[in-house]
Amino acid sequence: MSHDTNDLIHPVILCGGSGTRLWPASRESFPKQFLPLAEPGRSSFQGAVARLSDPATFARPVVITANDARFLVAEQLATGGVAADILLEPCRRDSAPAVAVAALHAAARDTQALVLILPADHAIGDDAAFVAAVRNARAGARAGHIMTLGIAPSYPSTAYGYIQPGSPLASDEAACTVVRFLEKPEATRAAALIAEGALWNGGYFLFRADVMLDELEAHAPAVLEAARAALAAATRDLDFVRLDAAAFARAPQISIDYAVMEQTERAGVVPVSFPWSDIGSWGALWEISPRDDAGNAVRGRVAVRETRNSLIHSSGEVLTTVVGLDDVVVVTTDDAVLVTSRHAAGEVKGLVEALRRRGEPEADAHRLMYRPWGSYQRIDIGSRFQVKRITVKPGGRLSLQKHHHRAEHWVVVRGTAEVTADGVVRLVHENEAAYLPIGCVHRLANPGKISLELIEVQVGSYTGEDDIIRIEDIYGRGNA
Repeated sequence: MSHDTNDLIHPVILCGGSGTRLWPASRESFPKQFLPLAEPGRSSFQGAVARLSDPATFARPVVITANDARFLVAEQLATGGVAADILLEPCRRDSAPAVAVAALHAAARDTQALVLILPADHAIGDDAAFVAAVRNARAGARAGHIMTLGIAPSYPSTAYGYIQPGSPLASDEAACTVVRFLEKPEATRAAALIAEGALWNGGYFLFRADVMLDELEAHAPAVLEAARAALAAATRDLDFVRLDAAAFARAPQISIDYAVMEQTERAGVVPVSFPWSDIGSWGALWEISPRDDAGNAVRGRVAVRETRNSLIHSSGEVLTTVVGLDDVVVVTTDDAVLVTSRHAAGEVKGLVEALRRRGEPEADAHRLMYRPWGSYQRIDIGSRFQVKRITVKPGGRLSLQKHHHRAEHWVVVRGTAEVTADGVVRLVHENEAAYLPIGCVHRLANPGKISLELIEVQVGSYTGEDDIIRIEDIYGRGNA
């Protein structure tokens, strides 16, 4: 059995959620953990990565994320100059299978490696206090406990689970045993729990890899078996590790709280009091946002009058104005508007589910869509046409593809495009155009040093994204 001689903590960031309670800013195509909601210019995922930057405390991080988010993760890591292992979940199975994969991944290098599980979508107001708390939990984890950070409640929330702490741990005076984990309570019970000294369960866990594997074997063997098989049959794709889809799909869909933490007798907790939020709703974001003298938290192109205790959030160029309303949330994007009371802001998830049932594309997709090569934004759409603005990063290459139902016209407005059409390759410069008839096998690439921008006009009987037949793709994507 090997040991980690320098006692580094191996952080694993769980980055697979969709954050539908923060619709319309957060959607399946660009979830909340990648948005700069709590901090201007920095997403909560980037904040989580930044908190792990001390090389004397933390080893190279691991990120476990959904396949569709892999290039968002890679790009935001690159922006921060951080290298990480990126493991891709082929489907959603909640947190227990992800934790099992994390423990197995760490144990392959060191069976007693200390593994820290942390969510990607939380806001923490004191990074130094967070790191100190993790260090305080290290002794308990090294002694064989599954340590968690118990957050001092600031109000009787019904949105969080609670932890009832017990007596001090013999191995660590800063930590306690856990009497029990409690499910999300109703309001009066939440107040009673706080009076009894209960803590919020923030979803942070620190443990030795072998300890977590033993507990999974005892309490959730089907989860462990599926995770082990998915990792054993994993394949490498560019800078990503793809877990085997068939094996991972066999894992029960269950949280680590249900699967292990509510069953184990090895849980410990370090009480912490740093500012914390899971940014679970627009109301929660209002709670942690800077507010003006009238109690308003505003972001973007916003003007308010006779309005109090409200959150007004405008994305892009949309000017959003509010007059004579109190305790409301108003969120605008280029293609959707949300108006709700702060009290009912937690109901947005149900609204999004209803929009999906109606087939509204805005439920999950933004008008601006990110791709591994860059992005595209819909400008206009009609019965037989669609207009997009396409941006391709330097070195970016779209798939070699064709369409059965549409022709495309490309007009370059910035940079130089390398256009392949039925085997012929040519350069198209600013203010020049290319025409691609229906059925033409084509590819767009940016060979230059600056971003390539072009306007694409699609004309045909059908302009949906599923009319893309990919013949070759450097990013490992199949047919759309």
